[in-house]
Amino acid sequence: MTATLSTAQGGALTILGPDQTDLLRDLDRTITGWAAEAGAREIMPPPVYPLSDLEKFDVYANFPHLQFVGGPLDVTGAPPAPVGGAFASRDVDPPFLGLPHSSCYGAYLYFEQQAVAPETTITLINRCFRNETKYEGLRRLLSFQMREIVAIGTFEHTQDVIARFTDRIERFAKELGLELNKEAASDPFFERDSGRALLQRLSPVKHEFQADGLAIASVNTHRNFFGERCAITVDGTGEHAFTGCVAFGLERWLAVLGDRFGGDLQEARAAVNAAAVNAAPA
Repeated sequence: MTATLSTAQGGALTILGPDQTDLLRDLDRTITGWAAEAGAREIMPPPVYPLSDLEKFDVYANFPHLQFVGGPLDVTGAPPAPVGGAFASRDVDPPFLGLPHSSCYGAYLYFEQQAVAPETTITLINRCFRNETKYEGLRRLLSFQMREIVAIGTFEHTQDVIARFTDRIERFAKELGLELNKEAASDPFFERDSGRALLQRLSPVKHEFQADGLAIASVNTHRNFFGERCAITVDGTGEHAFTGCVAFGLERWLAVLGDRFGGDLQEARAAVNAAAVNAAPA
């Protein structure tokens, strides 16, 4: 059972029930196991960031339609009260916090102004927030959990991690009986008029793994974009680090697994745990 919360757009937020939570935890445990095998250490990011940090990544230029921002209530006079489920703009001080739409930003901010080993790998999970034109229950939520594995260092390292996890995703899905399509994505990750954006159009830097038309995982090559923006260098060379990431939308996995197993989440959970063993590389 999923509890749907009241919002301006119905179905935008949910409370996961016990069976859904158990399944999500097992999914996440499987993915973090893959990360550990790849030598990843885990960090714990905050759910919000200063706007100035997210601004470094062009999110307000390239993804303005997805963004949520926030600030404190103005309590200089009488405490304001919401009307119709919303505060008036005059009741809120200028927003200075950004709600991230991807988890990996915490990794680059963590290593900002640092030199890293050529083959650095970390993992993190965070709440992500997206202002979508419509919401579809677990398939598309305003707030959801995204587990990521982030490779930082040499370009070769980022491509090795992406290749390794591409194989794990495909093996895992096959064991679960999920038919995946790997599709090139056209998100305007880089500033539209930049040289990187041109390269992205010529050679896609993001591929999505779609089940029944829904992207449940993706692999992303950022080149040295985040290395430059956060002044992350590679130890021994001084060059800006390359980065890449592998992302899993956990609630979306719940949605497709619920469909795959006819709503029997106990059966889905057993299948996930069996697939985690059977899909392991020889």
